[in-house]
Amino acid sequence: MQELFYSLDQNIAHLKDVFKNCDDIVFREFYANGYRCYMIYTDNIVDGGTIEEAVLTNLMVRGHSENSITKLQLNTIGVGEVSEAKDFQTIIDAVLIGDTILLGDGENIAVQVSTKGWPSRGVPSAETEVTLLGPKDSFCEQGSLNTVLVRRRIRDPKLKVRRSKIGRRSKTDIAVLYMEDIVRDEILDETLKRLEKVDVDAIIDSGYLQQFIEESFMSPFPQMQLTERPDKTAAAIYEGRIAVIVDNTPFVILVPATLNVFFQSADDYYERWQISSFLRFMRFAAAFFAACIPAMYIALVVFHPNLIPTPLALKIAGSRAAVPFPTIIEVLIMELAFELLREAGIRLPSPAGGTIGIVGGIIIGQAAVDAGIVGASVVIISALTGICSFAIPNVAMVNSIRVVKYLLIVLAACFGLYGFWIGVILVLVHLSSLESFGIPYLFPFCGGSVNDFTDFKDSLIRLPLIFMRKRPIFANKGQTIRMKKEGKNGNKKS
Repeated sequence: MQELFYSLDQNIAHLKDVFKNCDDIVFREFYANGYRCYMIYTDNIVDGGTIEEAVLTNLMVRGHSENSITKLQLNTIGVGEVSEAKDFQTIIDAVLIGDTILLGDGENIAVQVSTKGWPSRGVPSAETEVTLLGPKDSFCEQGSLNTVLVRRRIRDPKLKVRRSKIGRRSKTDIAVLYMEDIVRDEILDETLKRLEKVDVDAIIDSGYLQQFIEESFMSPFPQMQLTERPDKTAAAIYEGRIAVIVDNTPFVILVPATLNVFFQSADDYYERWQISSFLRFMRFAAAFFAACIPAMYIALVVFHPNLIPTPLALKIAGSRAAVPFPTIIEVLIMELAFELLREAGIRLPSPAGGTIGIVGGIIIGQAAVDAGIVGASVVIISALTGICSFAIPNVAMVNSIRVVKYLLIVLAACFGLYGFWIGVILVLVHLSSLESFGIPYLFPFCGGSVNDFTDFKDSLIRLPLIFMRKRPIFANKGQTIRMKKEGKNGNKKS
């Protein structure tokens, strides 16, 4: 890295050459009691009030007869976060992230003043992980504010925040949050190692970073969890997991992740355990039906109609009497139509999106039946599949199930129920082979030896919180106990 010159004119000339045609970069010359100084910052991403009051006013009016920018820094700058910069690359990076650089004549040291003031939409409410109970705030695009939202919920000095930058050109700020005494050292080391290996021009979103650090990029199943909820992030950190906050995105990465966590909703822990257990089981069942119903329909109607009750088989045959297409084409037409409606509803403005999805589905389905393109039974199957997919609380898992659905449809169309069950077995084998930072993906259902039923207490059903005394598998073995058990004499014991 090229160090600063002692000549102020040389330093300014070099920086102006670097920022040539960058009209949003502000160069301001001023004098602090006769001492020539230069100020550099990026317009519109700095706090103008801080620059005017805490920096310029103090230096130009209240400054003493100093002839050193470092002495002026100590005596007059009224900003808490101030540091020194000795090379041009540090200065360039500081200017582009919203800090202000002060240069003085006759010195090869600059002063970096924290004056960040990015445009921000504040703390919004959750949109993709909506809950009936619990907090309504969610993450925003400002990484530093997202860190504060987590710190607000974890008032413990054991919560560590390790910052770095990723992206040769974007220099995106990354913050890794974890509980020092609860996290597994091997998981933390592996996470940091993978982040250090990322060498790319730019990281625009947490989804970019997720794809660079995941283990099996060929798998359709997510191996890391994305969330926009600070309460879910704090709960995950308390369990021993690691949160990776990426600047410029409202979604935080949580690692490790098992299949189980994608079916957990924040509402599960704010509701009573009976209703939470019922809803949790319904989500798992909905995931199975969303992936399997179309394929099972094809297998039964085409290859095994004798397994369908006679009255129902006659109804299906009657609805298909005027349909000119094979069953596989009929199912694919409706499934792809619903996929297009889903995408259209997402891209349209929020008030219109839901209306288009519902009304469009009804109109297209009825029109297709009246025209004899598809049977009424196929419309019911496609609608039920879509409803089941909406019951899953994680978008990434929904998308994975959509991929699996088409795989099962193809196998069922070729081999009937044999192909269907072969597809199911292949998916289960694939899931059992996945790991997320060393944790088996299907844990606690398989993939590890368990001495008790700790993780089963929060899997298909959720037992009362008083029974979940231990942390899940993610936690350090020395910190598994999170709630003390009360003995007969009223004393707390492990």
